[in-house]
Amino acid sequence: MQPIDWLIVIGYLILTMGLGLYLSNQALRRPMQSLVDFFVAGRSLTWWLAGTSMAATTFSVDTPLYVAGIVGNRGIAGNWEWWSFGFAHVVMVYVFARLWRRSAVVTDAELTELRYGGEAASVLRGVKAFLFAVPLNCLGIGYAMLAMAKVLDVLQLWPTIGLDSATDNSKLWSVVAMAVLVLFYAGFSSLWHVVATDFFQYFLALFGSFIVAIASLSAVDGIRPLVNYFSTTDASIDMLGFFPSFNDGLGGMSKNFGAIAGLPAGTFLAYVMLQWWSFRRSDGGGEFVQRIVSVQSETDAEKATWLFNLLHYVVRTWPWIISALAAVILYPGLADKELGYPLLMVNYLPPIILGLVVASLVAAFLSTVSTLVNWGASYLASDVYSRFFSPSATPGELLLAGRVASLLIVILGGTAAFIANDVASLFRLAIAVGTGPGLIFILRWFWWRINAAAELTAVITGFFAGVLTSLSPMFAIEPFGQRLVAISLVTTLCWVTAMLLTAPESDATLDRFYGQIRPGGPGWKKQQTRTQLRPLQNLALDSQKVVAATLLLFSSLFAVGGFLLLRSLTGWLSLLIAVSNALWLRTLNKRPAFPMARPGTEDG
Repeated sequence: MQPIDWLIVIGYLILTMGLGLYLSNQALRRPMQSLVDFFVAGRSLTWWLAGTSMAATTFSVDTPLYVAGIVGNRGIAGNWEWWSFGFAHVVMVYVFARLWRRSAVVTDAELTELRYGGEAASVLRGVKAFLFAVPLNCLGIGYAMLAMAKVLDVLQLWPTIGLDSATDNSKLWSVVAMAVLVLFYAGFSSLWHVVATDFFQYFLALFGSFIVAIASLSAVDGIRPLVNYFSTTDASIDMLGFFPSFNDGLGGMSKNFGAIAGLPAGTFLAYVMLQWWSFRRSDGGGEFVQRIVSVQSETDAEKATWLFNLLHYVVRTWPWIISALAAVILYPGLADKELGYPLLMVNYLPPIILGLVVASLVAAFLSTVSTLVNWGASYLASDVYSRFFSPSATPGELLLAGRVASLLIVILGGTAAFIANDVASLFRLAIAVGTGPGLIFILRWFWWRINAAAELTAVITGFFAGVLTSLSPMFAIEPFGQRLVAISLVTTLCWVTAMLLTAPESDATLDRFYGQIRPGGPGWKKQQTRTQLRPLQNLALDSQKVVAATLLLFSSLFAVGGFLLLRSLTGWLSLLIAVSNALWLRTLNKRPAFPMARPGTEDG
């Protein structure tokens, strides 16, 4: 990088840190601030701001490096590792967004004491808050910091300023520098401040990804030579396939299904048929819920989650993939495929532009990590400190607890980054330790029989099963798809057993939950009769919307990719499916949820 590039990055950092300090001081001057103000913005966010912030949260410096790694090793089809979550994210739009907004919680862990009662509910709330805020959240912070450290290593930051360039020392310097930056920027700002800056940082990061994609295409002489290279090269992996190959080239089913796309059959099937509903965010979860409960209305919650899906899957996927494909051509012998993305930046971007793109990666990094820090601190302050240690704490004490929690989370996240070697491994570990309880997180909304003991068992079993099958030499399971299946089976067996051996929640607890949330489906018939309240959700209609919206989302994704990679048939067919399902979805949205009130179910 040239001096002008470093000046641009430094200028951006000064501006960002100055804004963080200013917003922090503004927060400290508001003595009546509460946890609702600090962590869910007083429930006053607009839908477009919340939706963009959700997309910014999942767009960090690690994502283009992660995509470069999986495309380089597995081809485009390898992206099903994260595309598969699109199923859950569409379900979040039409099934869960309104329910979460109606719950009026501060964190998703708080829901446990609305859904369940007694000592078991409080224990569950504390356990979930700790697991989600510390080990699981710090894994996310860890792979974001690790990716940023890799970028700084390629940019040769520390040798440039005269520090030791030895690998361990440079990585340590990078992690420490990022921890300090994050604490100044995000550790002391409220959700309003995080979300407001997320909006600008998302589009800056998106701009940077498009710049790298354009430069990458220029380096390989355009899209047609890129496509021709992979179409004519005799390789063991079909780099351009959107799905693992089902065909052996002779019209029959391949015995090595998935190998042609570098993706084992079991792993692919686990992604699309299991991972999205078995993962801990099957009903939204985490920072998504924080945004959903922060908007002004239930309609805004639905709009925000739809906007997130479009920005997350359709808009930003293909610049990363194009850059990753170009990196395979330009750096054929690169051992760490994740380094392909920063190498493209350094080698093919001119001065000033390089500085802007590096600044965009810093923006993406800060956007994600600031959210994770704020979200994790909300768990520890609201669900641990306030709930168990100081129920009568003043707002000022709770905010101080949140800031101390932010410090702890950043330190642990930095430790994870320093220990790990590649982003993909940390990402898969985060998936593994979060797999298992997803099914019960869905069922608790729609079936009265789910109790606190069952959910507590699912959370603990899934976490430890993920740790053992990922890190223990004795219990490790490969390939990854088989690991997910094993974790899900063990977790489900344990929580079902726990549920059958323990009593259901009391009628008073169930009536209270149903009366506030009023979910649809057949699982609350007794509560409907007792409370004389009809459900505020037509689950059958919402399920049709999910089908239409899922087809719309993925066909839009593949239409863009088809046209971009000169696969006209794929592009036009996907566009036709997208248009037809958009029309179907429009028709469903016009249909009233409850055409006629049923006798005995009028609002009481």
